Amino acid sequence: MIILTDKIKFPHTHWANPDGILAIGGDLSIPRLLEAYSHGIFPWYSEGSEILWWAPNPRFVLFTDELRVSKSMKQVMRSGKFKVTFDTQFEEVIKNCKHSNREGQEGTWITDEMQKAYIEFHKSGYAHSVEVWENNELVGGLYGVSLGKVFFGESMFTKVSNASKFGFITLVEALKNKGFKLIDSQDYTTHLESLGAQDISRIEFESHLKEGVKLEGKVGLWTDWLGLGLDTSS
Repeated sequence: MIILTDKIKFPHTHWANPDGILAIGGDLSIPRLLEAYSHGIFPWYSEGSEILWWAPNPRFVLFTDELRVSKSMKQVMRSGKFKVTFDTQFEEVIKNCKHSNREGQEGTWITDEMQKAYIEFHKSGYAHSVEVWENNELVGGLYGVSLGKVFFGESMFTKVSNASKFGFITLVEALKNKGFKLIDSQDYTTHLESLGAQDISRIEFESHLKEGVKLEGKVGLWTDWLGLGLDTSS
């Protein structure tokens, strides 16, 4: 495991151990986070421990043109039950993600340090949130990071059935309309597998990543950029 210095540079991802851990230490400054994500590296650690940086192999991803929406979910999408917004409540979304109970996990990996860092990342225009509303109440959402035309999903929460799935599907369809081809989901979940996500090798992932980050995306709020003219009923 490589110990990071003050220099904002990461070792090549092939140095990651079999669990996917590449390095330890450093900080969560915006320049370091940008350097990490641009090479497919992300932080994930517990409260009280050193920052761990990961580059797992395989990598769990969703190609936007391979999104699968079940018949029952299509009915939910058409029902008008939920409304989706982008980048209107980032701090509330990450707070809800932090306090969500997750099967098989004790506590949360979204530390206070992580929460503060990603709020600053959002203010800098690189981290984004999706909010799902029912009767003007925030009932689900997710947040992640965008570089070029690649979106890196970080965490989601739901308070009512199908809310987070509704938000994720809406996001994928909106990003596809903007030319995004890859959603990074980092590690396997049955929830995202049901929507079409799959494991690919780290080498294949980094090839797609290299091409995607070269494309011009949107730095700054997505509130209008993704929200205007979006039809979730089709």
